[in-house]
Amino acid sequence: MTIEVLTLFPDMFSGFSESSMVARAIRKKALKLRMTDIRDFSIGKNRQVDDYPYGGFAGMVMKPEPIYDAVASVLTRGSAPVIYFTPQGRKLDQNIIKTYSEHKRIILLCGHYKEIDQRIRNMVVTDEISIGDYVLSGGELAAMVFIDSVSRLQKGVLSDLESAQSDSFYEDKLGFPCWTRPDVFMGSEVPSVLRNGNHKLINQFNEDSSKQLTKARRPDLIKE
Repeated sequence: MTIEVLTLFPDMFSGFSESSMVARAIRKKALKLRMTDIRDFSIGKNRQVDDYPYGGFAGMVMKPEPIYDAVASVLTRGSAPVIYFTPQGRKLDQNIIKTYSEHKRIILLCGHYKEIDQRIRNMVVTDEISIGDYVLSGGELAAMVFIDSVSRLQKGVLSDLESAQSDSFYEDKLGFPCWTRPDVFMGSEVPSVLRNGNHKLINQFNEDSSKQLTKARRPDLIKE
């Protein structure tokens, strides 16, 4: 998979792309990240990318020309969906991640300031996504969340894909609690069912634990 990131702050992705699961995906050639600095397409010697909004309200808005030219330059390498991260978008969930993980190429547009010009959203954006009911200074952190979630589902990235399939939200439920050695820690003991080697009982225990946790914390995930 190739992910094209359009941003005013490409340096924010340096450490991110060199660490943890994303770095592993890149090393295994399951993921390619390309950074495009929107400011490289700015107009004038001051490299201006924002301007005052029509209507006179507070805040600055990213200008349409640099974004449009940046997207157009990336699209010369091939067609791809253009995802824009905004609090106004549909909320990101695992089903969205699974769908996009099957794409060969994706373009991620990171806005900044108050918003981007609406005409860009109308003309080139194919999907708008929010990672939660809060506001960030820009779309870069949201893009990193998206990249990390998508990259771990690429073939060969996880040593055991079954691990991802038991994560929270892979299905409409939360993941089950996990324990590791030692058997007893500060008087708290690992449930004996997990140590008896009976995989049928273990699977049932984990399934029941997942259902109980989902019911207590995320009842909205439980289907009729």
